[in-house]
Amino acid sequence: MEEDEPPLQPRTQIQGRVLFLTICAAGIGGTFQFGYNLSIINAPTLKSLLVNNVFVVAAAVLFGFSCRAGSFEMIMLGRLLMGMSAGVSMNIQPMYLGESAPKELRGAVAMTSAIFTALGIVMGQVVGLRELLGGPQAWPLLLASCLVPGVLQLASLPLLPESPRYVLIDRGDRATCLAALQRLRGTTEVMVELAELEEERAACQGRRARRPWELFKDSALRRQVISLVVLGSAMELCGNDAIYAYASSVFHEAGIPQDKVQYAIVGTGCCELLAAFISCLVIERVGRRVLLIGGYCLMTWWGSVFTVALCLQSSFPWMSYLAVSCIFAFILSFGIGPAGVTGILATELFDQMARPAAYMVCGTLMWTMLFLVGLGFPFLMEGLSHFLYVPFLGVCVCGAIYTGFFLPETKGKTFLEISEELHRLNFPGQSQDPMWKGPEVIQSTEL
Repeated sequence: MEEDEPPLQPRTQIQGRVLFLTICAAGIGGTFQFGYNLSIINAPTLKSLLVNNVFVVAAAVLFGFSCRAGSFEMIMLGRLLMGMSAGVSMNIQPMYLGESAPKELRGAVAMTSAIFTALGIVMGQVVGLRELLGGPQAWPLLLASCLVPGVLQLASLPLLPESPRYVLIDRGDRATCLAALQRLRGTTEVMVELAELEEERAACQGRRARRPWELFKDSALRRQVISLVVLGSAMELCGNDAIYAYASSVFHEAGIPQDKVQYAIVGTGCCELLAAFISCLVIERVGRRVLLIGGYCLMTWWGSVFTVALCLQSSFPWMSYLAVSCIFAFILSFGIGPAGVTGILATELFDQMARPAAYMVCGTLMWTMLFLVGLGFPFLMEGLSHFLYVPFLGVCVCGAIYTGFFLPETKGKTFLEISEELHRLNFPGQSQDPMWKGPEVIQSTEL
């Protein structure tokens, strides 16, 4: 065995390089674009991601010439296009990576969505500083800078293979699937993984893709849909997005001088980026449940301390610094758990046939909750004052409890194994249904 080990090193390195390039190319124009535009304008696969960049280019042109044209309508239209781009990319990019990654690295690869989102947030915060492009004269360039990640993705995505799972199960092209697997893994020894895909394809031959509304009617998807709705809502209602949307107000309330607030805001993005890196490194060791439960519990603790600090800062001046520290700790806790792990749920809990519809439901839910938070947070600040984070703490507690009691662990399991376990959970009073042949996997990417 020791003599056989050296030849495996180049294969491992090749596999790592190809997978790394795939992650970067998909993430630069996908979740990076989402995070970048979230920072700049507060708005928020392969062929789909490529076509999606048409919205980015069009929006950048509108932003860049809006000042010269003296048209605020161009800015509004550009924001609409960027919202469409972010919505599409946030659904397709993690689905593409999840289907392309081996099961041993699926969680870590999917976590790169959180990394690129956080990286986009940080980059948007940095270039938005008054010393750079945040001044009154440079704001058209600031808005139009979203073109850069779009162009990078347009240049890099054509070099990557299509999802092997999509190629085999949706298109029935075994040769192209084999070539894609070999290219992604950096070795020709992929027959075991190909056999798993063939088994999944044969188990569900002839079934069609689900529509979003059909997910709520199927009793075999009850646990999956409830988990997606509960944990997806918890991620948006836990208070982290409120910090980003109204960070200036929160820091000012905590005692930070107005001219220093912009630097504190950059620090929040750096905290989430650091936490996302840590979570990516440990997710395949500790599992999804531990990160989610730990993240929500830590957020509950730091949010409680933050509330106490706000209440006492008028009596003890040093409480303002404690409140600021709690904000950073809260964001770190969010980045370690809910930020990335929640995005994996639609990939791992749903079979190939229901996965695209699940992402549509998840995306709609996410943006709806984000809208409600943005709409309601000013009223919470006015009505609850120093206790403004108490409702969010209740959401964090509910998220931890639900994860602990109802969410199954998916670490290191194939999609078939996950589907079988969820079938047993959805029908606990019966043995394996003889009519159930596995996950439904035909026409997976019909949106």
